[in-house]
Amino acid sequence: MPPQPIQARIRIVLARPSHPGNMGAAARAMKTMGFSDLRLVAPRRPPDAEARALAAGGADVLASARIAESLEEALEGTVLAAGFSARGRDLSHPLRPLREAAPMILACAAAGPLALVFGNETSGLTNEEMGHCGMQVAIPADPAYSSLNLAAAVQVACYELAAAAETFSAPGVAEREPATAEDVDALFAHWESAMIESGYLDPANPGRLMERLRRLFARAGLERSEVKALRGMLAAFEARMRR
Repeated sequence: MPPQPIQARIRIVLARPSHPGNMGAAARAMKTMGFSDLRLVAPRRPPDAEARALAAGGADVLASARIAESLEEALEGTVLAAGFSARGRDLSHPLRPLREAAPMILACAAAGPLALVFGNETSGLTNEEMGHCGMQVAIPADPAYSSLNLAAAVQVACYELAAAAETFSAPGVAEREPATAEDVDALFAHWESAMIESGYLDPANPGRLMERLRRLFARAGLERSEVKALRGMLAAFEARMRR
């Protein structure tokens, strides 16, 4: 049985959310990054039609969300809770930027369930709620207006953790097949012979042309399909020259 992705060990906890739309948007944000465990602590209103509409493709995450009466209940069984805050607190643990904290969070999640805790849309986490968190995390933003929408904060946090875990790659990246050194050497030799045959290159006096051409190929980061296309063009030019 393949191991579970690290996202399966991380729950997203929204403490006292006041707007159902933010719950739905947070569920959608989680879904796009592979997270599925959503906990709602004493929401002012339960998820409704607006929440389901904003959840879009993450409706299953919203539907399976667990409602807890207290933060302590939502954190049951976790080995660490990371509380998100836009401001420093007079607490024993330092406020860490999210990107710096991400590897630490992933390391803890490998040992057991972990929670990312977000506060109410208006006031954020209280000091008492932050006291239940073993780590304080901030999403750096413009000091002139550093308050992120709740769902936006969830999206950024989930993205940073998925990126740090290298869970996903950009579309099409997996299909790219880099050219090997042998592929590039064969292209270089083919290009040289075609230039000599065309009369463009004098093999008795090549100057630095071939040196520059090799550097060009090295910088290009060619793919195998590109080498194949270039050699196909050279073969067509050679066939036309020989008629």
